[in-house]
Amino acid sequence: MAYKIVASQCTVCGACEFECPNAAISLKRDMYVIDPKKCTECEGHFDTAQCAVVCPVPDTCIPA
Repeated sequence: MAYKIVASQCTVCGACEFECPNAAISLKRDMYVIDPKKCTECEGHFDTAQCAVVCPVPDTCIPA
């Protein structure tokens, strides 16, 4: 499974992009998106998905 970013809640702050150990998050058409092929939910790197940890808006980075 992978995480996704709820576009209507995203403030485009960019915090998540730099925390992703798999480079799965990128800016597309002025919105951050998570590539589900690259997202591992940070398994093998962290205990929890870092995008969800660093996002300043609760429930914006969620399991897909």
